[in-house]
Amino acid sequence: MAYKNILYEIEDGIAKVTLNIPEKMNRLTNETMKEVVAALNEAKIDDSVRVVVIGAAGDQAFCAGANLADFKGLSPVESRKVFSAFADLSRIFINLGKPSIAAVNGLALAGGFGLALYPDITIASENAKFGLPEINVGVWSCMVSASLPKLVGRKKALELLMTGDMIDAKEAERIGLVNKVVAHDKLQETVMNLARKISKKSPAVMNLGRNSYYTMLDMEYDKAITYLLEILAIIVSTEDCQEGVTAFTEKRKPVWKGR
Repeated sequence: MAYKNILYEIEDGIAKVTLNIPEKMNRLTNETMKEVVAALNEAKIDDSVRVVVIGAAGDQAFCAGANLADFKGLSPVESRKVFSAFADLSRIFINLGKPSIAAVNGLALAGGFGLALYPDITIASENAKFGLPEINVGVWSCMVSASLPKLVGRKKALELLMTGDMIDAKEAERIGLVNKVVAHDKLQETVMNLARKISKKSPAVMNLGRNSYYTMLDMEYDKAITYLLEILAIIVSTEDCQEGVTAFTEKRKPVWKGR
């Protein structure tokens, strides 16, 4: 598929999705969101892809969110159709079935804030800033609010949602919004090294383990334990698990089959 607003490339089992409209601060138009979802679905079904990295061109903005002028004058029916793209974007990373990493190089605002937190792991440049400023113009960050409390807790999530305040990368790391903050010129190197490290794990076990992690998050404790017991039984019966144990006892690197 040919993309207009993003770049999509695969290198050594790592799919890289890059927002490529830096002159517009990599804003999320409906077209751009649909392209990101399409690229991620492309990576999802490609067995050669082990890890997905999402980043952005330029140094000023990772993603400054949507253009608020696009929302003006919409009827409820029209709004629902427009915002379905936001909903699709908020779901796709969990449903990806593969590890994902966000490389946040600059401003991550509104929908761009969401795009920074949806992947499994988020690495931020020291220049990155995060915020949900749409409350200042009478819009609530609905899609982001589904994920934010699980990362930073209810009270901090509400503070960010209700004030629209912007926070820097170090504060984002402190509250658990991002995993790590690195020097701006080390961002790409750090993210790609992490992606390569993860890509060397068993794709079969990674898929089963990661999917089970997201599935059990909303379960009651006893139900989660029962569910995870079943998943563990499946994992240890995979060829990759058997190969991993054999390789460990034989003191060699495992050769994954992906099953």
